[in-house]
Amino acid sequence: MQVGQVAVRAEGLILGHGGVVALAESDFSINRGKVTAVIGPNGAGKSTVLNAIAGLIEPMAGTLEVTVATPGSSRIAYVLQTTKINESLPISVREVVTMGRYAGTGLYRRLTEKDRAAVELAIERTGITDIQGKHLDELSGGQRQRVFVAQGLAQDHDILLLDEPLTGLDLPTAQAIDVVIHNERSRGCAVIMTTHDLSEAQVADHVLLLSGRVVASGPPQEVLTTENLTAAYGQALLHIEEGKVFLDDPAHIPVPGRHAHRERSIHTEASPSDLHGDEG
Repeated sequence: MQVGQVAVRAEGLILGHGGVVALAESDFSINRGKVTAVIGPNGAGKSTVLNAIAGLIEPMAGTLEVTVATPGSSRIAYVLQTTKINESLPISVREVVTMGRYAGTGLYRRLTEKDRAAVELAIERTGITDIQGKHLDELSGGQRQRVFVAQGLAQDHDILLLDEPLTGLDLPTAQAIDVVIHNERSRGCAVIMTTHDLSEAQVADHVLLLSGRVVASGPPQEVLTTENLTAAYGQALLHIEEGKVFLDDPAHIPVPGRHAHRERSIHTEASPSDLHGDEG
């Protein structure tokens, strides 16, 4: 995979459900080897964009080109924020991760050494080796999130879609998933993640700011401006104090003991070097 090549390109794209428009006519592109943060208020169209990239919904109008390294293959891994499971099923962590291989092998084909190696590596990368024999109903919420991220990693993929992967997680889990995200970038994968946290968007490579349409798309320092954020979130949610931007939104209120990637306010006039500095 060549880093920098376009993985997703939208032109005149309109998305919706049942005839109701969720994303008005918009253009944007997303490159390989980059972490793209998709942000915006509730109902902005973030999950709708991910679903469209995953091929779960068709555009109402316009074009959406999704390019993978192997034409005709299903090399898109999609990790949902919440995954419904039947807790009565006696299914182990390892079996859940192994399901990530079914996209390429089919449900009934015998797993190869390559398949087993991919499962092993995904388990190791997400730090769930010590719980791989447990059943899902024995796990905490953070452990389950690691398991479903591992399932996505086990699948052969060029694009990794993550729906709010760090929301409400304990710090060790958030750190483990954050490491995975940046390792995916280094191997040339296009990582596209929705988030409610402006500070997470600030350290991404690319930001897609939505509010029923694409308000802005580009590097964080160009997208996360006071003007753009006000256009997306509105004056009722956006507050500016001493050069910092705060969001008065329940989705942005930190929970004690949970992950806080950075301070919840951001400096919109920060320089590029400040935006990509030490995580602290």
